[in-house]
Amino acid sequence: MRILMVGAGAVGGYFGGRLLEKGEDVTFFVRPRREQQLREGGLVIRSIHGNFQTPVCTLTPGGEAEAFDLAVLAVKAYHLDRILEDVRPYIGSETMVLPLLNGLTHLDKLDEAFSPDQVLGGLCFIETTLTAQGEIEQYSDRHDLMFGERDGSVSDRIRRLEKTLNGARMNAVRSDNILMEMWKKYLFISTFSGITSLMNSAIGPILETEYGSGITRRLLDEIAACARHREPSLNDTLVDGVFKVVSSLAPQMKSSMLRDIEKGSPVEADHLHGELLRMAGDREDLPLLRTVYTFLKTYEANRLKETKAAL
Repeated sequence: MRILMVGAGAVGGYFGGRLLEKGEDVTFFVRPRREQQLREGGLVIRSIHGNFQTPVCTLTPGGEAEAFDLAVLAVKAYHLDRILEDVRPYIGSETMVLPLLNGLTHLDKLDEAFSPDQVLGGLCFIETTLTAQGEIEQYSDRHDLMFGERDGSVSDRIRRLEKTLNGARMNAVRSDNILMEMWKKYLFISTFSGITSLMNSAIGPILETEYGSGITRRLLDEIAACARHREPSLNDTLVDGVFKVVSSLAPQMKSSMLRDIEKGSPVEADHLHGELLRMAGDREDLPLLRTVYTFLKTYEANRLKETKAAL
């Protein structure tokens, strides 16, 4: 299977690297600056699951290549619109499109850009970051990639994809209810990224404070209330399970959003927390979620001012 890994950052670089390590045919779709980094030093993974370094095959926008069998979208949501136009020439009518973005609203864009039948459901759980030197650092036990047909079927192509992903040094899991898994991830990542970014802390110190656990649960409940306007089946048992996952995280874990803030990088405020607020409109009391969103939008505004001042 010819695989186009769209993005060679913390997520795409990690999972694409693990597939290369297994021996799969992987090409990384990247910008020229990242291509230069990869040419000079190769793809470098430093992980508790084992280090790996290798030269890679890259493709930049406008480059010549035939359509791929699988395109894995591993980019931030704020890059998606531009990426869709650039990657279109390499997506054929039979290409599977596997998005690993947070949230769910990107599915509408992908369905519009390609045939809805091509677009799978997917998500990942991994704590990883890209260093200034272009190396990928991966910190925690979880390095999970979940995928499936959105209608829950076990198709021939999903079996082929499962065979391709299995055996790589990662936890690849096929789900027969991938949309519900994506909703659970949405609740989790919005809560985890929101509380750690707002408090500027790894999760452990937050939960250890007198009110930290209760505030985190309140944020999750507000997020779930918003999400139910789009998916009413998100019941209390499911939300309890999400909170259990948040509460059991390693104390030192930080969200990728907090790591982006620490580096002065863009964040997915509108794609995650902003979209939840749009789902609810004015129909819910959401003081914590609105506080998180306001904090993130203030960060974005200050970052923009600093960027303009530096020019």
